[in-house]
Amino acid sequence: MTAVVNSNAKNTPSKQYINKRQWLAERPYILAITITLVLILWMVSGVMQAQEAPPSHQKQSAPIAKVQIKHMQAEIIHDSIELYGRTEPNRVVTLRAEVRGKIIEVLAQRGAKVVQNQIIAKLDLNDLPAQLKQVKALISQREIEYKGAQSLNKKGYQGQAQLSQKYAALIAAKADLVRLQLTLKNTVIRAPFSGILNERYIEVGDYVKSGDKIALIADLDPLVVRAYATENQISQLAVGEIADISLLNQQRKSGKIRYIASVADQLTNTFKIEVVVGNPNSKLVAGLSSEMDIALNDVSAIKLSPALLALDEQGNIGVKSVVNGKVVFTPINIVKTQPDGIWLTGFGDSADIIVLGQGFVRDGDPVEAINTDTIGKVNTKAQRKSGLGE
Repeated sequence: MTAVVNSNAKNTPSKQYINKRQWLAERPYILAITITLVLILWMVSGVMQAQEAPPSHQKQSAPIAKVQIKHMQAEIIHDSIELYGRTEPNRVVTLRAEVRGKIIEVLAQRGAKVVQNQIIAKLDLNDLPAQLKQVKALISQREIEYKGAQSLNKKGYQGQAQLSQKYAALIAAKADLVRLQLTLKNTVIRAPFSGILNERYIEVGDYVKSGDKIALIADLDPLVVRAYATENQISQLAVGEIADISLLNQQRKSGKIRYIASVADQLTNTFKIEVVVGNPNSKLVAGLSSEMDIALNDVSAIKLSPALLALDEQGNIGVKSVVNGKVVFTPINIVKTQPDGIWLTGFGDSADIIVLGQGFVRDGDPVEAINTDTIGKVNTKAQRKSGLGE
């Protein structure tokens, strides 16, 4: 009896385990609910830990960029407009034959100076003098006939129609006389104004007809410098203003604006202007490249190297400076250009221009500005201490 009792006592826990597994197998929803509760508790505990954890993952502030600046002081300069053009004659004319005939004499050479009404060439008169005598004799006859017709008309022996015919014949003869006199005059070719006979197209013995070229005369006094101004520049110019002219051959002249176009060129959208320059001895020739400087008002400007120019986000050209620890972009406004720099306005009396590092900062960025003058002083002191400055 004792052995049987002990055997039953040993098998009791396993039976209970089997019964529990059987009970759970019959009720699977209990296991699912239990797993769900465990997952919810695990997720809630993670969120609480994240809230209690220190914000070590927060974004750290970016370091402030360093740039080098140079303090620039504005200077008073003469604002001006610079244009590029070329010299041209004041007037150019191509002389042409007005009557036909043979060239019998040439009295002016190419490149020579000629004065107004000077004879350039002569044509053969042919039978013009004989025709002139004939017409004069005819006029005398027509006058006698007309006077006779007048007398008969007053006496009633001739009608008004016959009188009108005699008068018309007289007028026609006089017209022929004027025509022949003009033809005779046109056989002598003269210069219409003083200038340089730049080209001559005829020689003695040539036969010309009406409209053929004889010579080309250019008036070089005054000399005209022609240039083209943009839309922004044209509003600042006026007829009569003084312009300084620098020619390619290093000569400098002064002239006045005599003409400003009111209509722009359709291809370039620029306006033609002309400046007249005195050239009494015709030493200056046409066709020279020239630079025109037209002075305007005095302005306050800062001189910078073109290498300091920068672009903003919209692609505008300007200069970056530092104001109160922040970058300021100033659009470019060129007053004058020189071989060693350009003059710009818009900065006031002075400005701290960024000379190093402008490509890495934008308008509005905070920066740590280092003055180049301070750097130079520090380097000088270091050299003196090390003995290099001695």
